[in-house]
Amino acid sequence: MTRLTAAQARRLALAAQGFDRAHPAAVGTRQLTAAIDRLQVLQLDSVNAFARSHYLPLFARLGAYDPAALDALIFARRGRYTEYWAHEAAIIRRDDWPLWHWKREALRERFTLKSAWVRENTAMLDWLLLELAVKGPLTVSEVEHDATERRGPWWGWSEVKEGLEYLFAFGDVVSGGRRGFSRVYALPHQVGLAELHEVAVPRAEAQRELVLRGTKALGVGTVADIADYHRLKITPTRDALRDLLAAGEVERVEVEGWGRDGRDGEGFVVPGVSIPRRIEATALLSPFDPVVWSRDRALRLFGLHYRIEIYTPAAKRQYGYYSLPVLVDDRVLGRIDLKSDRAVGVLRVQSAWVEPGASASELAARVAPVLRRAAAWQGLGEVVVADPLWGDASAAVRAALAAG
Repeated sequence: MTRLTAAQARRLALAAQGFDRAHPAAVGTRQLTAAIDRLQVLQLDSVNAFARSHYLPLFARLGAYDPAALDALIFARRGRYTEYWAHEAAIIRRDDWPLWHWKREALRERFTLKSAWVRENTAMLDWLLLELAVKGPLTVSEVEHDATERRGPWWGWSEVKEGLEYLFAFGDVVSGGRRGFSRVYALPHQVGLAELHEVAVPRAEAQRELVLRGTKALGVGTVADIADYHRLKITPTRDALRDLLAAGEVERVEVEGWGRDGRDGEGFVVPGVSIPRRIEATALLSPFDPVVWSRDRALRLFGLHYRIEIYTPAAKRQYGYYSLPVLVDDRVLGRIDLKSDRAVGVLRVQSAWVEPGASASELAARVAPVLRRAAAWQGLGEVVVADPLWGDASAAVRAALAAG
């Protein structure tokens, strides 16, 4: 059995995620499409402290691009992509819609049996489907307006939203894109999904394909890593890996430090993967980037104990509201909390921290140019480190920015 060192596993994981190549000279639809297809899922989130979370993985891998071009690509009503619960709420390829038939049916069965709300609001669900059939794709607020006019205030935003979310989970309602980042809800035929909607890939076959794709996207992963990539359960992931091993489509490896008490542990790769000798990259990682979205994996790969502090009271935050891990080559050297102050055209560094054993000066020297590019990408001018300084790398980052 092949054994990977911890460093080899890191480089393999980063290469699989697209960090083994230089940024292109220009970024257009072709580059954006290739990057999204490599990731397979692009997670969506409403937090917008620095930039929308779905913008950041592409900036990390490609450099500056037009965010409006990305939105036009992924939110086009009849385009290449659609949205589903493929990790959390995430962009997926439209052609992959049949791979999620089993999940839509499983959610329908679960909530029909276990959700009192669904059982008690069949009239609401039927009305929502009729509303979309008559009026076409609508946002929650547009539907809620009609619900209030027709049914009274007891059918308010929360009921409309909940009903649409259930129908979205079941696949009876799909995404018709986004409007001001609000999801537009549509019936499948209204966005060209009717034909694919009728294709039902058997559950075991679909999960086997998703496990294979997850393994490719991760480069190397544990059973739990692979299950998490597409939010599968452990048992079907193990079953799929067993079948894929028998078919020679994945291989088992031992990885340094991935087992209990620092021992070697089990991982899985696709045959013939190439491990780069080095990774040369500097990137700001979104909390929802596949490289770090699994906190256990981030700890195992990088020694990074990472938690989002958005919901932590300000006085109790250790690193800041929206701290982003800073990838430098094949290591995470620190984290930096960013805020776009669009009113004055400034990118604010709220705090900057260096990881144990790393150098604040190295972190600062590598991240300062990225911060300047990030500010320009977001249409901001100056990068300003907050005063008073917060974080053991803030002074070094300020000095590196001042040095130009």
